[in-house]
Amino acid sequence: MRLLIDFFPIVLFVAAYKWQGIYVATGVLMAATVLQTGLIWLLDRKLQTLHKVTLVLVLVFGALTLFLQDERFIKWKPTVLYASMAVVLAAALWIWKKNFLQILLGSQLTLPSPVWARLTVAWVGYFLFMAAINGWVAAYYSTEDWVNFKLWGYIFPVLFIVGQGIYISRHLKDETAGK
Repeated sequence: MRLLIDFFPIVLFVAAYKWQGIYVATGVLMAATVLQTGLIWLLDRKLQTLHKVTLVLVLVFGALTLFLQDERFIKWKPTVLYASMAVVLAAALWIWKKNFLQILLGSQLTLPSPVWARLTVAWVGYFLFMAAINGWVAAYYSTEDWVNFKLWGYIFPVLFIVGQGIYISRHLKDETAGK
């Protein structure tokens, strides 16, 4: 169920684009993201910072796209989001000496501090990669190609998450070992 909630805005965006074009798709994305955020809040009774930032960026860049009739805004929104996340994670880790991943997920995962630091560096790299590849596709390819990339480009986060899971699994403490 959670996977459907996470991916339905992009699926609806792509379907709306194929059906009616970028401006209708932008409106659909905005509405779907509001609905997605509401569903997450209903399920969890809270929103993570990423959900809030994503909602604000989708609404702001979507409104600019529609108001100015300029598709570049919606195409560059993911680059801004990914780059912002990389900067925040990197600044927190290296300047403020705080590990936001550990703060956010530490109650769910027990990992040694060096592992949390390596995970954060991996996430910074991942976000920079995603910002760069979205920017490249947005700048040098057609809107049609960019929309297709948004759908099929989800292989990158899936592979990254699987890789993170494999890495983390080696460091998790076996809760049943002492029983």
